[in-house]
Amino acid sequence: MTQKGVTLNTNSHKIKFARSFIRTLLKMRKNAPSSSSIEEIRKRSQRIKIAAYSSIAHAVGSRRAWSRAILFKLRNRARHHGMMRRRSMKKRVVKNDPPGDQSKANKLRQLVPGGKAMDMCSLLEETAHYIRCLSTQVKVMQTIADHFSK
Repeated sequence: MTQKGVTLNTNSHKIKFARSFIRTLLKMRKNAPSSSSIEEIRKRSQRIKIAAYSSIAHAVGSRRAWSRAILFKLRNRARHHGMMRRRSMKKRVVKNDPPGDQSKANKLRQLVPGGKAMDMCSLLEETAHYIRCLSTQVKVMQTIADHFSK
């Protein structure tokens, strides 16, 4: 692919993510309900979030611990989705730990998918890669939003 003299690497994470994410959005659009209730908007927003995480994790593949953790979580979520529908909708209680209880490394382990099982060096490497991928994800999503808002 060449555009204005710039050659794009079709194997790049950005291209893989963009293709996968757009494909998923198009599928969601076909199956979209006609109502625009607050609940439907919340559900659609959640599906877009899951599609974004799934697409970026698939683009990176299983080379990174954080992407393996996301893919594992999504597979388990899909398996248990039927069981979760049958359960009553319970509100989750978010536990706020006091600020002095955790070290900065433990806080970082909670933020990076799969970070709980990593040593400090691996955690920092995975964090740097995860941040780069999240940045790519934001850029692609911003480009899509800009394209459709014109």
